Amino acid sequence: MNNRRIPKYIQLKNELLSWFESGKLQRGKQIPSENEIAEQFGMSRQTVRQTFGELEKEGWLERIQGKGTFARIPERREGELAKTIGIITTYISDYIFPHIVRGAEAELRSRGYRLLLSSTDNNKEKEMESLQLMASQPISGLIIEPTKSAEGNPNLAYFLELQEKGIPYLMINEKYQELECPCLKVNDESGSYKAVQYLLEQGHMRIAGFFKRDDLQGVNRLKGFLAAHKAAGVSVSAKSVVTYTTEQKNDLPYRQALQMLAEGEERPTAFVCYNDELAVLLMEAVAASGLRVPEDVSVIGFDDSSLASASGTKLTTLTHPKTEMGQAAAKQLIAMIEQGQPAQDIIYEPELIVRNSVARRNED
Repeated sequence: MNNRRIPKYIQLKNELLSWFESGKLQRGKQIPSENEIAEQFGMSRQTVRQTFGELEKEGWLERIQGKGTFARIPERREGELAKTIGIITTYISDYIFPHIVRGAEAELRSRGYRLLLSSTDNNKEKEMESLQLMASQPISGLIIEPTKSAEGNPNLAYFLELQEKGIPYLMINEKYQELECPCLKVNDESGSYKAVQYLLEQGHMRIAGFFKRDDLQGVNRLKGFLAAHKAAGVSVSAKSVVTYTTEQKNDLPYRQALQMLAEGEERPTAFVCYNDELAVLLMEAVAASGLRVPEDVSVIGFDDSSLASASGTKLTTLTHPKTEMGQAAAKQLIAMIEQGQPAQDIIYEPELIVRNSVARRNED
């Protein structure tokens, strides 16, 4: 349990709920004391008490004076909503995902719902496990970020099972194209188009692009990169575009950037990156090549994450609504559950935030 940016009581609550699912906690059995749980997970007793209080309120635990705390299973009256929303994301503790989760959690709590989190680690088999876990719980609805959305949907049967059970769901950041469900996403193609357009306006004619190819966000960001060049009548060479998979993200783009930067006067003068995380990595490649950002190489990221302003050179990037998206997803899903309202797609238009990782260039 190492999700440092997620509130600790949520981490602990989901861990204990997983104990119910695995059978480690069974109805009527006494559970470890607050002190024992606090010591086991390195948390304060206050955090454990808050978690126990929520689980007791939701019917998972029962405190018996003088005896301790015991496991039970929530009883539901006929027709009663479970008041639980599941969220499945590719990651929970990394990058922009804690902001999305916090936004959803704040809205859900204000409406009397609890949150059940699961992470796929961007792995299709783990997505299947997450869907199985959620389907086994008395949940009211699901918010799902698809895993490697550009590589198809081998878990279609589990989504159809949700539909058969009448469990509404929507998707964030992207969706599997064969599913008819609402989706809240950023206009990824437009964002990278704006990035290239801005660099061209600043005099950059040799722009390299780095894009993840196993999710549709990366595919669409690449489309915008190519479309902006085409609109400006600027050709794109094969060696100036690098695509990579999730498993290659920490190695292949960095090595390719080093090779590009070793080309002397023919090297790229700017990088457009799939996201801020990659942009920071490639800024390190620029430094390792004895060059400087932005004097020698300009860099643009995507998502306006905390990484964009964490380093000495503040990153020019495209916005991502993060917290707002989480809140909006929760609101839409609750409306689907409580009023049966059909939700609509929401597409957020990213804006370019200009910081000091881009310099104007006078091409010869």
